[in-house]
Amino acid sequence: MNHYVTGALIKTLREKKHFTQAELAEKICVSDKTISKWETGRGLPDITLLEPLAKALGISIIELLSGNSIINQNLASNMLRSKFYICPICGNVIHTTGEVITSCCGITLPVAEPEEPDESHKIQIESVEDEYFITIPHEMTKQHYISFIAYVTTEKTEIIRLYPEGNAQARFSLRGTGRIYWYCNRHGLFYQYKKKI
Repeated sequence: MNHYVTGALIKTLREKKHFTQAELAEKICVSDKTISKWETGRGLPDITLLEPLAKALGISIIELLSGNSIINQNLASNMLRSKFYICPICGNVIHTTGEVITSCCGITLPVAEPEEPDESHKIQIESVEDEYFITIPHEMTKQHYISFIAYVTTEKTEIIRLYPEGNAQARFSLRGTGRIYWYCNRHGLFYQYKKKI
């Protein structure tokens, strides 16, 4: 985060809400001159005002501080639009069906950009009765391992958490066309399309 709350952002969000400076000021119990000072860069909102200011402007405090307003255009909540955020400190995996601003261990997490696998990260998929059995011939040491495998279809997401010194494998029920994602702690997120059998 390179800045606090910018006056330009406050003005833009205020105008989107069709508030005058006086109307916004009344909502958060400050004067319209104070709002004017913020918007012209001659002052900054006190930290105690961030929560009421964010609420009045209709965004979260994180959005207000980052300067990024997240608009959910994914009203259908299609699981194939899944995003994964992985904490590099604790390994926490956060799954969403749209882009968000999220943090873990005190840092804002970027969305993990999935890539097609290289030779050392290819997966093997077998159909065993009514399941997909997925294996990844990848080392599973404490320094280098696959931390999860996920199977995402339009209506469901399953995430299997893996641990160092275990096996890089998972079973998922057959559900049709979707995507398989897996995450290497050194090389990032990979994916592969899986067509219905």
